[in-house]
Amino acid sequence: MNNNSMQSLTNMQIINDVMKAINGEYSAIYCYEVLANQAPNAEIKNRILEIRNDEIRHYHTFSQIYFSLTGRQPTPKITEQCPTDYKSGVLAAFIDEQETVDFYHTIARKYNNTFIRNAFTEASADEQNHAVWFLYFMNHQ
Repeated sequence: MNNNSMQSLTNMQIINDVMKAINGEYSAIYCYEVLANQAPNAEIKNRILEIRNDEIRHYHTFSQIYFSLTGRQPTPKITEQCPTDYKSGVLAAFIDEQETVDFYHTIARKYNNTFIRNAFTEASADEQNHAVWFLYFMNHQ
């Protein structure tokens, strides 16, 4: 495989990883609005909406990265169904946040681009914080 083929393969991997992250954030934005409306009290609702705002910020950052790599705006899709009740939603959110931390760390380690590395490292720290909140919500229902 020549250097151009390797570069092209790497670019496709980056684009695919960033698109997967965009879809995950897009799904979380939608689901966390549903979850916030099911929250048992205003304090938890407001915290979930704060988490949702972080997800919106990640979505915009990853969309900028996607645009810089492709010259096109992403076309996000909801890739995960939202549970229909609060308890299941909080559990699903906790698991998703934890899995996202691992995925974002992998992306940050995989690519040499400083902007991509920093964006995914910062987002993974936010996701870990979100997971802690969802764990708290699971234990205080």
